[in-house]
Amino acid sequence: MYKINVDGNGSYEVEEGKKLVLALEDNGVDILHRCGGNARCTTCQVEVLDGELGPIGDAEAAILSSKGITGSNIRLSCQVRVNSDLSVKPLKTATTSGMEPGPRPQD
Repeated sequence: MYKINVDGNGSYEVEEGKKLVLALEDNGVDILHRCGGNARCTTCQVEVLDGELGPIGDAEAAILSSKGITGSNIRLSCQVRVNSDLSVKPLKTATTSGMEPGPRPQD
């Protein structure tokens, strides 16, 4: 189990290998995931404040680049799995955007 600290939303124990977007949602964070976790919309962005999410994959890199998102600490929570303790800040939520979160991503 790893500990995820979510800026403004508490800390949670999460099992290794769980998609970050699901870990957030399952712990009450209203993170957006408008495309259902398919690396197409970038609404599930998080700022990594501390910790490591591993190397960025091709699909994630391509969509971030196409949307002009260049910060090395910005990641798509639907494309990464929890493999260490983390501190993150969700950048888009249902509350702040007024949008519905979207279909739940696959595990």
